[in-house]
Amino acid sequence: MDWVDLLLVAARVVGVFALLVVLTIVNIWLERKVVADMQNRVGPARAGPWGILQTLADGVKLFFKEQVTPRKVDLGAYLLAPFLAVVPAFLIFMMVPLGPGLEIAGRQVPLQGADLNIGILFILAMSSMAVYAVVLAGWSSGSKYPLLGGVRATAQAISYEAAMGLAMVAVVMFSATAPGAESGTLSLAEIVERQSGTWSGTVAFLDPVVSFIPRWYVFPQVVAFVIFFLAAVAETNRAPFDLVEAEQELVGGFHTEYSGIRFAMFFLAEYINILSMCAIAATLFFGGWNGPTWEGVVPGWVSAILPVVWLMLKSYVLVVAFFWIRATLPRLRYDQLMTLGWKRLIPASMLWLVISTVVIGFRQFGLPFIG
Repeated sequence: MDWVDLLLVAARVVGVFALLVVLTIVNIWLERKVVADMQNRVGPARAGPWGILQTLADGVKLFFKEQVTPRKVDLGAYLLAPFLAVVPAFLIFMMVPLGPGLEIAGRQVPLQGADLNIGILFILAMSSMAVYAVVLAGWSSGSKYPLLGGVRATAQAISYEAAMGLAMVAVVMFSATAPGAESGTLSLAEIVERQSGTWSGTVAFLDPVVSFIPRWYVFPQVVAFVIFFLAAVAETNRAPFDLVEAEQELVGGFHTEYSGIRFAMFFLAEYINILSMCAIAATLFFGGWNGPTWEGVVPGWVSAILPVVWLMLKSYVLVVAFFWIRATLPRLRYDQLMTLGWKRLIPASMLWLVISTVVIGFRQFGLPFIG
């Protein structure tokens, strides 16, 4: 690896970080506007055009706001927790492929922070690491209310991360049977490539119909997608699963004793995680950056950026769904939260995994009407 490769890697890392910061500002503004429209309110309207600068103003205010540190905190863990929230959120998005890659200085550069061959395992590992941020924030604050919020977060994350992982396993197993695939893969870039084209030639007697349908895994794995999406909403502590910071019982949850930029880091991590989970769902189930390129119809530079546009469009459909759920559903009780995770989603994901295994086995060994 020479200095050019190092510069390209640094550029990818800085580019992903800058993209996340800008999109976080956009997402907070978008949520305020979407929820305001659904509730017949105006939303941000004064700072900048359509209130777009309101989020930036809030960020500047939090950055310069005085940071109050309670006397009874465990200072090391108290200061470490916000970083443990932001860094895993950033690293998760690093695994998302934004496009097929570009050739720069004679080198093939992927439009991805890092293309690991264990990308899905890395995502699950970083998602687990984020739990420590909430636990440490609650425990180190020296107050009962943040501690209760941290304990709630631990139980909630463990419950729904298991269902999310099982849903992703079903997709990985199915991708191993894609045309031309010699084995399974945990790389998100390879999973996206295996969703290119249509379902033509998959089911013989349905070929006239499926030859026009994109080869997205959401069609055969729709149950896995529903489980993944519900688990993602719970993993990001969003309504109706936002019991981690239920104001009625816990004042403000695990970050009650945080202020200023430290609180903003938890807030930033939450919105990065929303975008990351939606981008991962679009990658695993909706073909990622696959879409019409219209080569020869549009200018070359437009054709080059269209894959990024398709991924963002798919991701933001799911992001708006997050906001829609928040504006629509009331908060669950804690027993309902745990019942849904342990008694509904985990058994359903295990049952779907068994069904997927049987169907994939039939496809591999061949039946007269399959493959």
